[in-house]
Amino acid sequence: MRLWGGAFPDEVGIVLPKGETPVFQLALAEAGEGWAQVGITKDAGDDPDVTHGALIVAKVSASDGGVVFKAGDGVGTVTKAGLPIGVGEPSINPVPRQMMEAVVAEVAAQFDQSPDVTIEISVPGGQALALKTWNPRLGIEGGISILGTTGVVRPFSCAAWIASIHRGIDVARADGLTHVAGCTGATSERAVQELYGLPDHAMLDMGDFAGGMLKYLRRHPVARITIGGGIGKMTKLAQGAVDLHSGRSQVDFDTLAQWVGNTQVRDANTALQAYEIAGPPLADHVAVKARAAAGRLLDHNGHEVEIDTVVIDRAGTVIARAGG
Repeated sequence: MRLWGGAFPDEVGIVLPKGETPVFQLALAEAGEGWAQVGITKDAGDDPDVTHGALIVAKVSASDGGVVFKAGDGVGTVTKAGLPIGVGEPSINPVPRQMMEAVVAEVAAQFDQSPDVTIEISVPGGQALALKTWNPRLGIEGGISILGTTGVVRPFSCAAWIASIHRGIDVARADGLTHVAGCTGATSERAVQELYGLPDHAMLDMGDFAGGMLKYLRRHPVARITIGGGIGKMTKLAQGAVDLHSGRSQVDFDTLAQWVGNTQVRDANTALQAYEIAGPPLADHVAVKARAAAGRLLDHNGHEVEIDTVVIDRAGTVIARAGG
């Protein structure tokens, strides 16, 4: 609006992909010869989003033809194949691009202008924020990504986490990797990466979402997957859970006791305590049965995916392995 002769509004409303119409206060409004830019402060609500409170800036200027997207300060550039955006492009995903293109066309019609603009998105401090995300591992350099399919942040978005796992698999496949690893946390990831000498982009941030990772690998296979984790979460996988979060799955201690033939295990409070009671045989059972459970999730489309499992203790020491 400002670029084409109008005034900066005090606030701006947009239409989200599902029809919602939020209104945002402008935190920044600046213009110069042939350009204008505004910013809003991102509110991620209750979501543990590293960009909560970040200033998101959009700058527009004339282009030679159509809408051109540019990565400004703090927005990353794609350097690896396998993502929805091509190599060399600013890491602005397809749905946000479509939303911006639609708004440019709408406002151009209002001001009787040709919809030819360069849109530069910046996030001051975004390069530092990106180090707390998956971007470096996915080959997105220089800052954060502009993501989104609905425009709505949902608290602790499981879907967003799983989508990031999927993108990690896509990048690994596009780069020709034949061995990837999904781990439950940082300690198990370090142990597995050191064990096999895997590159960073082979490491999938599985977290609690073993099912989300394995179901995607079923449709987009690699030659080999290593699954690593602490004995608690690996026990849940061994017992058939696909979501390993403490609030969504629990260890069955009666079953653990049956596996090792030790009734004392029934009285344990945690899988680690059960391991301290029963010793290495319990960890071995967990590794073998977790591998079998993962195999059941993968074995549907006839793809031959080699699976191995690595179980660690709290110190990151490998206490059991199966396969591989």
